[in-house]
Amino acid sequence: MPRRRTTKKTAPASPPIDRAGVSMPACDHDPVSAPARPIKAAYFNRELSWLAFNRRVLEQARNPSCPLLERVKFLAIVCSNLDEFFEIRVAGLIQQVESGVEKSGLDGLGPREQLRRIHSVVASLVDDQYRLWHDELVPALAAEGVHFKSADELTSAELAWVRHYFDEQVFPVLTPLGLDQAHPFPQVGNKTLNVVVSLDDPDTPENERHAAILPVPRILPRLVRIDPDGTHQQTYIFLSEIIKLCADAFFPGYRLNGAHAFRVTRNSDLYIDEEEAENLLQTIEAELRNLKRGAAVRLEIEEGVDDEIFETLCNHLELSHEYVFRLGGPLNLLRLMSLVELDRPDLKYPNFTPVSTSPLHAGESPFATLAQQDVLLHHPYDSFEPVVDFVTLAARDPQVFAMKQTLYRTSGDSPIVRALIEASKNGKQVTALVELKARFDEANNIQWARQLEDAGVHVVYGLVGHKTHCKCSLVVRREGKVLRRYAHLGTGNYNPKTAKLYTDLSLFTSRPDITEDVATTFNTLTGFSRKPTFQRLLVAPFNLHSRLLDLIDRETANAAAGKPARIIAKMNSLIDKAVIDRLYAASRAGVQIDLIIRGICGLVPGMRGLSENIRVRSIVGRFLEHVRAFYFHNADGEPDIYAGSADWMPRNFFRRIEVIFPIDDPQLRAWFLDELFPLELQDNVDARELRANGSYRPVPRRAGEPTFSVQTYFMAAAGQRVRYQNERDSLAL
Repeated sequence: MPRRRTTKKTAPASPPIDRAGVSMPACDHDPVSAPARPIKAAYFNRELSWLAFNRRVLEQARNPSCPLLERVKFLAIVCSNLDEFFEIRVAGLIQQVESGVEKSGLDGLGPREQLRRIHSVVASLVDDQYRLWHDELVPALAAEGVHFKSADELTSAELAWVRHYFDEQVFPVLTPLGLDQAHPFPQVGNKTLNVVVSLDDPDTPENERHAAILPVPRILPRLVRIDPDGTHQQTYIFLSEIIKLCADAFFPGYRLNGAHAFRVTRNSDLYIDEEEAENLLQTIEAELRNLKRGAAVRLEIEEGVDDEIFETLCNHLELSHEYVFRLGGPLNLLRLMSLVELDRPDLKYPNFTPVSTSPLHAGESPFATLAQQDVLLHHPYDSFEPVVDFVTLAARDPQVFAMKQTLYRTSGDSPIVRALIEASKNGKQVTALVELKARFDEANNIQWARQLEDAGVHVVYGLVGHKTHCKCSLVVRREGKVLRRYAHLGTGNYNPKTAKLYTDLSLFTSRPDITEDVATTFNTLTGFSRKPTFQRLLVAPFNLHSRLLDLIDRETANAAAGKPARIIAKMNSLIDKAVIDRLYAASRAGVQIDLIIRGICGLVPGMRGLSENIRVRSIVGRFLEHVRAFYFHNADGEPDIYAGSADWMPRNFFRRIEVIFPIDDPQLRAWFLDELFPLELQDNVDARELRANGSYRPVPRRAGEPTFSVQTYFMAAAGQRVRYQNERDSLAL
């Protein structure tokens, strides 16, 4: 468990959490005597809200206080985010338009209007990306000895090196594909690099120009380090620049008029009718192959391409110009992510190693400890190793009879998967719920499913029509004459790699009421149960949504009765209309509401008569904020504190299996009340406040108020816990 903080902190801007009551600022109106006239609710558009989040990621790339290579990384993340946005969200809107579906979203915008606004926002975002790259990052990198060059900037020695590299490494791999009546238009793969060239025959200049495409296989590195004299200098050129420079080698006798790189983004959503699919695994495998040929939803192409060739590309891809982006720089800035691997610690965040200071000691059986107390870990500040050990040591424990595990996303060489295989070989009953439809991880999960099945693990894919998104691990162990259950419940995936990059929570417990509910969840997923009953867990799609509305309504009723009322909710996204409307009603009654939402937010804060008691902030920093945690004051009893896997979105409430778990241990509850929630609301470095007009602005600081970053604080606190433990251990010796 993270240790309670002892250092003094400045007062948070939002009302403090008080277990005896809530300090509430004066309301602008009397919630009881306020007029009962209906107030029209307002909502932000989901897609535009997501783009606003990506804009905040770009702000991190523009932040001069951020280390230079970390700024480059954030720029690459912006590109990756946009790829997924077009593959899934824009693709879905295009399908709606083509199918004649004009159903409006939460905010009243139909698909056509959404697409129009998306294009405008994305065009501005892309322009800002490339302006940042050319005007700030390239010069800043050059000042640090990391140079990027275009073909016309190469020295004679560099030019000779590049041409040799092309002859040796590139030319043998590429195949030119002509575009004419004798050559059908090639199948351009999703997000692959291609170069289109314009040619003419110098002997017949009056004839029309020819065109050809050079598809570039993924095996070739997109970023090439130029090293003509073997000095290991840090000078780079994009592969597309090399190919354009040397493209005439593929067309002897022809004159090269121009060469331009382009990239096509295709619809990457899976179309699967689970009820019709006899073998879900094989169906998804087949569908993954089809995705390479999905409908085009975006064309990115370098500026200056010939109009005739441009029209040819658009016609063959069946794309109107509103889905085309002419780029003033290199395609696919995601490829810049490889720069982060440079050995330049001076240009990166200081190293941070997750600490191991919890009561669960590395390599030691956790069950004796968990029989006495709950344990909470806060990743990435706390090491993920206790989670891996929980599964690994259970696999080897002769007293463990059964293990059950959900797998949504996991790492390439997953220690969790290896442990489940080992457990099965050791004769234990092992069940794994593998979510084959985890977007962009489908191929990996198919591989894990097959490995687990081959080892004798019972592999199931959950409920038809629902993704298994919950993070649960259950161990059944014989202790004397009784069987005792132990559970791990989390907010993040069972992935040791992302556990170093995402902020998440892990709860270990042996509380019978909770572990029984975990067992019921697994039994529901592996068998049949239309109406399972849960004592403590909130489980979607069964009781999570209704119980959440009840909790909000209770705070509303308490506020209307003059009692203290407070809601704090931290999550990735909020877009469910029913929840938003209940939060609006709570605000009108006087409930003080703080929402910490990293990404999509459909709720409009700060509107008089509707949401003036609601504050929304987003934190984008070194780590990806991924914790989902919730606080309901409950004036007539102890506050309700929950954490879990679900955001407040219709898909999480109704189309996914999600688990939200209560925090019961007094020490753990104190950490939520004294640390997590107050410090998240105190951040004035990485936090941005959402305004009623949809913009995000830096959190204002009072004169003389010190800066405070919650992520920096938790890293420092982790180091302090290590030092405290080392001092304690040395005294014991």
